Amino acid sequence: MFKKILIANRGEIALRIQRACREMGIKAVMVYSEADRDAKYVKLADEAVCIGPAPSGQSYLHMPAIISAAEVTDAEAIHPGYGFLSENADFAERVENSGFVFIGPTAASIRLMGDKVSAKQAMIRAGVPTVPGSEGALSDNPVEIKRVAKSIGYPVIIKAAGGGGGRGMRVVHTEAALIHAVQTTKAEAGSAFGNPAVYMEKYLQNPRHVEIQIIADTHKNAVHLGERDCSMQRRHQKVIEESPAPGIPRRLIEKIGERCAAACKKIGYRGAGTFEFLFENGEFYFIEMNTRVQVEHPVTEWVTGIDIVKTQIEVAAGGKLPFNQKDVALRGHAIECRINAEDPFNFMPSPGKITGWHTAGGPGVRVDSHAYHNYTVPSHYDSMIGKLIVYGDTREQALARMRTALSEMVVEGIKTNIPLHRELMVDASFISGGTNIHYLEKWLEQHPR
Repeated sequence: MFKKILIANRGEIALRIQRACREMGIKAVMVYSEADRDAKYVKLADEAVCIGPAPSGQSYLHMPAIISAAEVTDAEAIHPGYGFLSENADFAERVENSGFVFIGPTAASIRLMGDKVSAKQAMIRAGVPTVPGSEGALSDNPVEIKRVAKSIGYPVIIKAAGGGGGRGMRVVHTEAALIHAVQTTKAEAGSAFGNPAVYMEKYLQNPRHVEIQIIADTHKNAVHLGERDCSMQRRHQKVIEESPAPGIPRRLIEKIGERCAAACKKIGYRGAGTFEFLFENGEFYFIEMNTRVQVEHPVTEWVTGIDIVKTQIEVAAGGKLPFNQKDVALRGHAIECRINAEDPFNFMPSPGKITGWHTAGGPGVRVDSHAYHNYTVPSHYDSMIGKLIVYGDTREQALARMRTALSEMVVEGIKTNIPLHRELMVDASFISGGTNIHYLEKWLEQHPR
């Protein structure tokens, strides 16, 4: 096992990884930008290294500074968390070439699954169902593009091969708008992702967003840890996640989970990862794989009893998975609300000083957050300041506990989206379960402020 790990991230995930290290008897090195100098996890770290000014391009995305920090502190491994460099194949490669262990998949796996075209082709070969669409990237031939769209059937969606986070997508309803949409998306993709390749898929009208958590070791073992429903989202950004997914038969989950685990073995995957699917009319359609730990991993940890971050570290150190598929059983229900420093209804960021901070507690309540009283939320990074996660024996109990927890949670001095969560927890459609990915945006249109 490692003696010292460098954590190349910030915020709640940095603290989460630090806690796992402490539990495992591993020293944690924190890197931080000048904006995060007073962060809780920096104060609690065994060692801390400032890697640059506030802009992420000069700190958390600056590879040489992070690797230099690992060198001067004699760290053995680097955990990238999520976001920033966590899915950057070049970074994973540089980490390994510099003599450190990258706590995540190989650079080859990140490249394979990071490109949406190659990922889809790999999943087709592995027997994972995908959305009907083009075979590979679209050509520049307008006649061929129109032929592909006609064979799929309108509406279609044009997606950037290197896209992510809801960017690089365009829905097309008619042939008249097709060529312009493809050309525009290509230009945007080239500018935003350095890769102008785009592909085409059938646009599903009212799907749910359901993902499968997997974890694999270097000994050809791969296990799925059930599913999460992440359909409550806006602009492709998740707001609420839960496990299990309401109303989907276990046999379907087990079937798709087994295929995901088999696909990991086929591509030689190691570490934690998530297969993301659209689910409509009883069918799963693969859309992408996230080759890292997810923001919403706590809901899976609660219903399985498995510590995903500790397991990530164990398999990165060369260990075998301490459990097999038969050992994994989902019990109860967990729900997570992302707590963001933003206006609850127009979603404008709200950085600033937190003048009042009181977190919820009680049975089945977990708060993952780096924030505290008098903490200043910087304006340079993502607006998420924490996650409120609850567990219950049933979904009904979990909902009741979340309502109670949200009523207890106090954040003053800045705006947060807690008022939005409070309203959604009493929404009849959400309580019934099974809302689709468009539900929240339509709900917001119907509840203007």
